[in-house]
Parts: sequence; structure tokens; C-alpha cells
Amino acid sequence: MSRIGRLPIQLPKGVKVDIKGLVATVSGPKGKLTQIVHPDMHVDLDDGVMSVKRPSDSRQHRSLHGLTRSLLNNMVVGVSDGFTKTLEIEGVGYRAAMEGDTLVLNVGYSHPIHFDPPADVSYAVENRSKMIIVSGIDKQVVGELAAQIRKTRPPEPYKGKGIRYQGEHVRRKAGKAGKV
Repeated sequence: MSRIGRLPIQLPKGVKVDIKGLVATVSGPKGKLTQIVHPDMHVDLDDGVMSVKRPSDSRQHRSLHGLTRSLLNNMVVGVSDGFTKTLEIEGVGYRAAMEGDTLVLNVGYSHPIHFDPPADVSYAVENRSKMIIVSGIDKQVVGELAAQIRKTRPPEPYKGKGIRYQGEHVRRKAGKAGKV
């Protein structure tokens, strides 16, 4: 049996779950998320505990069991606590700034790069414009936006300049061996 799929999901205070047919809606203090559940998966809600059941042990049902549970758990965590991704900017002259809600990056191009946040996502710039924090309630959207920001100038292996996730290790290479 799936180890992740069989774990129950504890609902914190202030989080409400509504399951109508194939649509699961989770609302909490930070917002509201909806997810369509696969028709073969059965979601049970008992006394503040949500659990996911599968009809058989076929390969597809085992895969969907853990996936469905993870998606529902991420929705519960998102509306109660939220998710954040932190990016670090490394390099001389590289910086980030906020213009209203828009994130503006100066990372070595001839023009600044602007990122407008979608609904339920916010940007913050800290540590003297060298750290970007992406936060929101949907884990997938937060991760995708952080990946798009990193993609504008990924870290290069020779000097380590670029945008990287916090705690990411960039494997460094030796440069050219000069004449002796």
C-alpha cells in the first residue's frame, strides 16, 4: 500500500474542506483553492481528518493514491501556512527591486526584467536587494514562478554569478589554465 497515500491529513483550525463530486475545495485564513480529484479516488472527511482511499492495487491506482493525497495536503498547508521560495542573487551589479507589486531584476542585460505577480502570489526583496522571496498559497505556482525568475540568469559554473535557490550548491569549474 502507498505509504504517502494512506497517511491521514489533519485539518488545522480555520480550514474548511468541501467535497462535491470530483471537486475538492479547501478554504482557510490565507485563501481558497480547488482541485479536481480523479474519479477513481475516494476522499473521506471525518471529524477534522481527511483520508484518501483507492479501489484496487493496480499500478495506476497506487500512483494516483499518493498523488491525490499529496495534492490535497498541499492545499491544506497552503491555505493555512502558505509556501515560500527564496532566491539569492550573486554578482557584481546584479540586483532586484520592487516597483509597486512588480519585481524588477537588473542581472547584466541591457534592460531590466519585470515580473508581475499573479493572484495570491507576492514578491519581497530583502538583504540589500540580493534576496528574492516568492510566497503564495499554491505550491505549484510558487515553484513555477521561482523557476522562471531563476531562468532569467541561472548560476554559471566559473564565477558563480546568477540567480540561485537558497541553499543550492553550484558546482564550480576551474577556468583556463594560463601559460606557464
